[in-house]
Amino acid sequence: MSGRHHAVVVIGGGQAGLSMSHCLKRRGVDHVVLERHRVGHEWRARRWDTFCLVTPNWQCRLPGFPYTGDDPDGFMPRDQIVRYIEEYAASFEPPLAEGVTATRLATAGPGFEVATDHGAFTADQVVVATGPYQVPVVPRLAERLPGHVTQIHSGDYRNPRGVPPGEVLVVGSGQSGCQIAEDLHLDGRRVHLAVGGAPRVARFYRGRDVVAWLDLMGYYDRPIDSFADHDAIRARANHYVTGRDGGHDIDLRAFALEGMRLYGRLTGVEDGVLRFGSDLGSNLDHADAVSEGVKDSIDAFIADHGIDAPAEGRYQPVWRPVPGPGHLEADRVTSVIWCTGFRRDYGWIRVPAFDGTGYPVHERGVSRVPGLYFLGLPWQHTWGSGRFSGVAADAEHLARHIGSSGRRASRLSAERASHDYFVHPELLGT
Repeated sequence: MSGRHHAVVVIGGGQAGLSMSHCLKRRGVDHVVLERHRVGHEWRARRWDTFCLVTPNWQCRLPGFPYTGDDPDGFMPRDQIVRYIEEYAASFEPPLAEGVTATRLATAGPGFEVATDHGAFTADQVVVATGPYQVPVVPRLAERLPGHVTQIHSGDYRNPRGVPPGEVLVVGSGQSGCQIAEDLHLDGRRVHLAVGGAPRVARFYRGRDVVAWLDLMGYYDRPIDSFADHDAIRARANHYVTGRDGGHDIDLRAFALEGMRLYGRLTGVEDGVLRFGSDLGSNLDHADAVSEGVKDSIDAFIADHGIDAPAEGRYQPVWRPVPGPGHLEADRVTSVIWCTGFRRDYGWIRVPAFDGTGYPVHERGVSRVPGLYFLGLPWQHTWGSGRFSGVAADAEHLARHIGSSGRRASRLSAERASHDYFVHPELLGT
């Protein structure tokens, strides 16, 4: 059976791909959205049971679908996030093909061909909205752990019941590492945490959520080209904080007082002993300094604008580590949870759109290959890019750019309308 050519193929049906579809549909642009699983899959499959957003619900403002619930200052848990995305899709009925995996993207004449596990699609223009977090990262030293130690990546962690009884080592102190360590700690497990250089931020300060202050101060709208070093900005770890139980700070020093064992970076495994660097103190100090620096900026903003806000004292460290490297007998732990992130996988894209590190070369999502776009990347244009708060602006920008090429796309579509391209019948919708 033959399927028709599309002016635009959007690859990825998460919040970025759906936002793109909404903007294209509003403009009457012919397109299809390919999603390898189903809407909301990444949130459903790669988040633990107690996961919550770290930004308030009022920041959920996908195109044409801002949050309208009764808890704007709360933090949606995982299942509500999935429902929000599902309801968003239902609100405008995008041309969505679920269960379709793009396996190869290449140029084809003046346009593109997208090979999938359900046949090929062709398009004048393509938007890659798959996000940057596809492949779990686990360091090679994991191979040196004793065989009795169960190893779990953060993407596969669900709850303490899914972790073997006994003491647990969590490696990584970004948002996932700190929140998973807290989840296990609150369950009464003995947790060992390898602390890296991720910064932290306070949940509330001077009468408001810190996110509300930063939003008011324009931080989420500041474009990346206003920074001197784009690559360094994009590589920064997110600040750790939590929206759990109404939102609160994550203070690793307080966890240490409560029995959690903290170490510096995991540096090696030798003869059944886990070795850690001597950087625990400096990593904790750095995280605190970033948090206090954010408060400095808020104080200055309040003073400059004459805002009536309650005074608040500053954070004082409640615990300090003993200087020097650390070690842990591997036999002490029954499991290790690797909170070491994900890497992007663009190996299926056979188009010269990347730099030497494999990162897409783009300006606000417009790649150097005419007709190829990227959406949903962290810091694609602003700090809000890729998040529920900023993806709408990025999608709208790309939709305008795609629309400006509409006449060319229409001509190409008309030329190809008589050609046959195999597409699985389920995807045709007719």
